[in-house]
Amino acid sequence: MKRYLALAFLAYFCPVAFAQDWAPEGNSGWTDKAPVIAKHWMVGAANPHAVEAGYRILQRGGNAVDAAIAVQLVLGLVEPQSSGLGGGAFLLLHDGKGNRLIAYDGRETAPAAAKPDRFMKDGAPMAFHDAVVGGKSVGVPGTVRLLETVHKKHGRMPWAELFAPAIALAEQGFAVSPRLHALLAADRHITQVRAREYFFGADGKPVPVGTLLKNPAYAETLRRIATGGADSFYRGEIARDIVDTANSQGTNPGDLTLADLAGYRVQVRAAICDTYRGFRVCGVPLPSSGGVTVLQMLKMLEPYDLRAMGPASFWSVHFFSEAGRLAFADRDVYEADPAFYTPPSGLLDPAYLRERSALIKADSSMKSAAPGNPPERRVAQKKVALGRGSALEFPSTSHISIVDKYGNALAMTTTIEDGFGSRLMTRGGFLLNNELTDFSFVPTDHGKPVANRVEGGKRPRSAMSPTIVYDKAGRVAIVTGSAGGSAIINYVAKTLVAIIDWDLDPQAALALPNFGSRNGPTELERNTGVAALEPKLRAIGAQVWVASQTSGGQAIVRAKSGWIGGADPRREGVVRGE
Repeated sequence: MKRYLALAFLAYFCPVAFAQDWAPEGNSGWTDKAPVIAKHWMVGAANPHAVEAGYRILQRGGNAVDAAIAVQLVLGLVEPQSSGLGGGAFLLLHDGKGNRLIAYDGRETAPAAAKPDRFMKDGAPMAFHDAVVGGKSVGVPGTVRLLETVHKKHGRMPWAELFAPAIALAEQGFAVSPRLHALLAADRHITQVRAREYFFGADGKPVPVGTLLKNPAYAETLRRIATGGADSFYRGEIARDIVDTANSQGTNPGDLTLADLAGYRVQVRAAICDTYRGFRVCGVPLPSSGGVTVLQMLKMLEPYDLRAMGPASFWSVHFFSEAGRLAFADRDVYEADPAFYTPPSGLLDPAYLRERSALIKADSSMKSAAPGNPPERRVAQKKVALGRGSALEFPSTSHISIVDKYGNALAMTTTIEDGFGSRLMTRGGFLLNNELTDFSFVPTDHGKPVANRVEGGKRPRSAMSPTIVYDKAGRVAIVTGSAGGSAIINYVAKTLVAIIDWDLDPQAALALPNFGSRNGPTELERNTGVAALEPKLRAIGAQVWVASQTSGGQAIVRAKSGWIGGADPRREGVVRGE
């Protein structure tokens, strides 16, 4: 209890420090992987079963959208801690036929009844897991409607056929992986009877590695969606199951309604793009902060010779971390759901970013940056003063990268937020998200409203950063993204710098040690070469935090005769292609 009170205190008075006290989705080991080369198409995801499903769809003539649906449905079974039907996603699609880029927003929404003080108790923010575990943290899931929306617009194969791999695997069973077992063993918050009966044995121990785990309830849910479409998820028995599961949790019930589910809509948005060293880098816009923040970091780094600094050197780690401090300072204040708040338009203004970039000093760390004053806010003379938020933004998350033979490319980051989400499993065999804890726990900061505060119907700010990069000829050059909570932004920016500045293949780029700053300490990945930089970084004034940094990216890069792909060695992901 004393530790929870201390953490609550930190959350209120030092949200960045609090967020970084918690590691990303648990570390389950390292597996060396080789880059994969293919001529026509490629799929990368966080679990071999899911990749196999996507591979078979592409092999049968399906396109990137078809494959992504099959991949996601299997991920929800074999990697339930990270994503699934009970969560949300952002999807970035390069439509080869129309030569256009489209961003699809399947982010969860807050129930209509949600109020700004949702995660406050007795005048202070709730302790993290007190807020997470139970129905209070559950947002309206967006993934199922997202999958149907993109399939109707872009899919080639029949909708129902894409469900077959996941249904078969759920009925026949899959072998529990070392990662799933390790994360179950480390989790102390799965107390719901239904979830414990599925994930744990009668002895209270998590299902052993290699156990054939079946989920007939999930198979039945998939059958209903396969035949009835997304409406069978957002209305009727499945919807009633979701509402009942969220609202009947005794100690921390939610307030979801059937109307909340029935009213859910996917938003189609314009991708956000800018240039970096001759490449055109594109991501998803708000309510994900990933696109803007990754681009801010890259543009602030562009004046500096990262190539000469070298991969993961003292200099590149320092400059990268300082750019992260500046970008995250803006993110904490200016970025939120655009349906509820209009962010300043000048966050990517070239002159503004040159001004911010000039704040980076070679011989000292700024430790913690203040938010900038983007051009539009200067014109507006700060008519609305905004406070700094305290969203915690822990993963669980997964990323999918796909290119197909039709010229399409897809980057999709998908999540249920914390590991195992709200820890609530529906009767339909899937876990519900805890996405609402991505909102700021405090609605105001020293009397100023926080842009990312909780509001009914609002989408919480995200860090998910699915990214597609174009070369000078306008061709898709890089498809990437990562898991990792708010650190996703640093992981994706590192991968892009490694590929573009340091000429690393995607596998080497993903395997490169993780580092950066979220406007707090300089974060260095434990048991890697960058951890040895701690004394030198402290010598220039940086606070340093050495810890596991379990990213989870997949990257596909254009090669002379096709594609080359890689999967993060920190997780179970693989890449396959032909």
